[in-house]
Amino acid sequence: MKIGCPTEIKPQEFRVGLTPNAAQEAIGHGHSVIVQSGAGAGAGFEDEAYRAVGAEIAGSAEEVFEAAEMIVKVKEPQAGERKMLREGQLLFTYLHLAPDPEQTRDLMASGCTAIAYETVTDGKGGLPLLAPMSEVAGKLAPQVGAWTLQKANGGRGVLMGGVPGVGPAKVAVIGGGVVGIHAARVAAGMGADVTVLDRSLPRMRYLDDVFGGSFKTMFASAGNTEEIAREADMVIGAVLIPGAAAPKLISRAQLSEMKPGAALVDVAIDQGGCFETSKATTHADPIYEVDGIMHYCVANMPGAVARTSTIALGNATMPFLLALADKGWKQACAEDENLLNGLNVHGGKLTYAAVGEALGIDVEDAKGLVGA
Repeated sequence: MKIGCPTEIKPQEFRVGLTPNAAQEAIGHGHSVIVQSGAGAGAGFEDEAYRAVGAEIAGSAEEVFEAAEMIVKVKEPQAGERKMLREGQLLFTYLHLAPDPEQTRDLMASGCTAIAYETVTDGKGGLPLLAPMSEVAGKLAPQVGAWTLQKANGGRGVLMGGVPGVGPAKVAVIGGGVVGIHAARVAAGMGADVTVLDRSLPRMRYLDDVFGGSFKTMFASAGNTEEIAREADMVIGAVLIPGAAAPKLISRAQLSEMKPGAALVDVAIDQGGCFETSKATTHADPIYEVDGIMHYCVANMPGAVARTSTIALGNATMPFLLALADKGWKQACAEDENLLNGLNVHGGKLTYAAVGEALGIDVEDAKGLVGA
């Protein structure tokens, strides 16, 4: 199979879909790799590193899309990229279709087969291709939140860890999954007073057993969420419903009850955001204010640490990438139900139920497409 990796064109996206190591593995399996010139530069991988393992370097994205049978990316294809997709071509990347009807329609119209990193599962019900970026985003969230809290950026002017005689910032983390755990650990490590809210009692017991000395837990009822948000200097939204739009956990009306200059960090913005007032921002212009509350809603947070993120993502995607290339998407998905769960679009049909429900589009049974 000919595997193509174009340069990411989403604003301030410095990651790359294929590392030189991944390219070397694919070539070792008998496949060929074509990489757009400069695609890896933002993550510290120069063209020569790809050439050294046998990859071809293309001068433009058009060359990559035209030549490749499988396109490997990081972020969802932008409008211009979607026009280059064709029937029968395989796309392997993050998609986040539930809040993005335009992308969904374009992918269906292209006739391509699109497998989304964020809905591939593992045998334990986890999301192995989302997890590494969730870990990165979770660790970044308190850092960017602390920056947002600085007075020069419109925040309350509160130091995360306080100083002797002055209490620390109060941080609420909504969601106790991968993002939430890493966010809470870093925020607590910075000296903040941290509370994690979740609706799963077994999850809260686990968090309390493992991290009880570092942060508190609270059941995420509507009343508790409102109460904690009123007291918080920073709220980190870390909720996830796989493949579906994120639930709105803090309304605009609630902002007036929060402390002026408090920071909302929405890690769920890729799935539409978990605060009613959230809208996607970029690393170039990351924060905005609504009713006196500062919002940090960068849609590709891990892109800020592109090298770490690219290597972590490459480690996770490589086994699935090789399975798709070695066997073809249909056989690979038929043999691996976890990979089949990543199938979102095929041949003009939507194949992921949560996306169909969010967008009001009929869904084709993915198992029927592969004979599983």
